[in-house]
Amino acid sequence: MTNINTRPCIAPLAVVALESARNMGKKIDKHLIEWVSEHGSANPEDAPKTFLVNSECPRFSSGDAKGVIRKSVRGNDLFLIVDVGNYSCTYEMFGKTNQMSPDDHFQDLKRMIQACGGKAQRVNVIMPILYGGRQHRRNFRESLDCAVALQELQEMGVENIITFDAHDARVCNAVPLMGFDNVIPSYQVLKTLFKSVDDLKINADTFAVISPDEGALHRNMYYASVLGVELGMFYKRRDYSKIIDGRNPIVAHEYLGNSVEGKDVFITDDIISSGESMLEVASELKKRKARRVFAYATYPIFTGGLSVFDQAHKDGLIDHVFGTNLTYLTPELLTRDWFHEVDVSKYIAYLIAALNHGVSISKVINPHEKVAALLERYGVKKQG
Repeated sequence: MTNINTRPCIAPLAVVALESARNMGKKIDKHLIEWVSEHGSANPEDAPKTFLVNSECPRFSSGDAKGVIRKSVRGNDLFLIVDVGNYSCTYEMFGKTNQMSPDDHFQDLKRMIQACGGKAQRVNVIMPILYGGRQHRRNFRESLDCAVALQELQEMGVENIITFDAHDARVCNAVPLMGFDNVIPSYQVLKTLFKSVDDLKINADTFAVISPDEGALHRNMYYASVLGVELGMFYKRRDYSKIIDGRNPIVAHEYLGNSVEGKDVFITDDIISSGESMLEVASELKKRKARRVFAYATYPIFTGGLSVFDQAHKDGLIDHVFGTNLTYLTPELLTRDWFHEVDVSKYIAYLIAALNHGVSISKVINPHEKVAALLERYGVKKQG
């Protein structure tokens, strides 16, 4: 943090964590307060006690809502944090309890921006899961919700968007004049992997990285490159004559790559939704006599529940699953011994501090040096 604290901030920092991101907001605030206490004002009494701004989105019994910010943000460098995937948030409407959808969360974000009244010095949005991001291209007469949402935020005065592992980061082309950073928490993932698996040996003879499909190839290429191991890939053969749950069903997974016999394999993707695809890939790898299967997804949402993964772990198909806390993790998931949480709160705090002080975040986003130091610490030597 030294290089940040030697520069003045653009404006006094303020953070609004919407209801969907309250827990993440508290963790981020804790990191920011610690850094200010260590490197900030010479008088500890002058240091802020919190950067979080008290806010809420109360609703009327009809379902209508309003954004309320209970502290002045005039002249502040404002960061709003929202988790559009947090379905644990609820509201009452006509006497019935409703779970909040991504649409509801996005509307609340806009309400908070309106509540600022245009008085903030700058408005930044941290939206780990991009609203509408899974609908990333138009094939027929289809909506492009993410692109329109980004344009809407730009019209409302948002200057910067920070997201994580976007399904298709090319959506930033919809707002070429607005700051858009797509961040990949690779260092945090590898750090958690090394901490969670004691007997991990990473070299070309004992470890391999496998992409579950062609869409995730670039993610897996990075891990294979920095670890110095072989890369394999599955591609999905689909039945394009049918649409089930909004997509063409997968007929088979075809493998391209060298033998994985006796090796630990690492699979990474942006999201585990139902988990069907990830488990089929794990099953195919076990058929090819892989030793252990480690799976990682930035967003482990498990829309089909946890029972299929419980059974897969019991049957030895999958050994460890890693996922970030960038979206809501159920209490049940956090109790599973096969699941490991990747905490990204400190990383987000770094990004906020860098932007607030007008420092380039390219080094913060690029984890190469930190990953290299991590591998050296654990004695991993790249081949070739």
